[in-house]
Amino acid sequence: ESVAHAGENVLGKFRDGVLPVTPEAVTLILKCIDHIRALLGDLEETGEEPEGEDSELIAELNAMADGKAAPAAAPAPAPAARPSASGPSTNEFGAPVAAELLAEVEAAVPAKAPKKEPAKADDGKAKEPSVANSSIRVHVDVLEDLMTLVSELVLTRNQLLQMVRGMDDSEFTVPLQRLSHITSDLQEGVMKTRMQPIGNAWAKLPRIVRDLSVESGKQIELVMLGAETELDRQVLDLI
Repeated sequence: ESVAHAGENVLGKFRDGVLPVTPEAVTLILKCIDHIRALLGDLEETGEEPEGEDSELIAELNAMADGKAAPAAAPAPAPAARPSASGPSTNEFGAPVAAELLAEVEAAVPAKAPKKEPAKADDGKAKEPSVANSSIRVHVDVLEDLMTLVSELVLTRNQLLQMVRGMDDSEFTVPLQRLSHITSDLQEGVMKTRMQPIGNAWAKLPRIVRDLSVESGKQIELVMLGAETELDRQVLDLI
């Protein structure tokens, strides 16, 4: 909690424009995020905070928040965290930001921007958000069960088609054709829910390259092409 609050103070100064967002400042924030992730990992395994204290890191964060130069420190290596389904967000320096830590920070440090009136359409009604609630998270087991049910449906469809094959005047021909099209569309839709961008496989590279750039004192340009190409989740896990 203390480390998170110290980090929030720095982020609040960034948000308000009091402090400039420099590579050194971003390095310190990433160090804070890594440390919180490590603490949460120990809490998850043991149910207790690990031994030791965090006064040095908190002092660096408080010094940064006060506008004082924090002691130079090498960037902490990127933790081997589980890949996110949606891929990491990145800041202007190309460093990924952990979504679940970031969500807590945003909740604890509310934005102070003035409230704006909703955009008005020509008819005087407020426009609906175009991307609001555009995605949800579904457990993998739910998708697996749904895929199994669709597979059973496909098998049943094939059996019914085999039964009426050769019966040109059967009253079941038209309904079965319609059922066949619906089943195919449903199978394709379920398959798409399992697809994820291949960029998730190398989502850690921006952070690794940034740390390497800071350590070596050289500018490194990272170019990633084809990250939006989608693969089945199981194939992506193997990669």
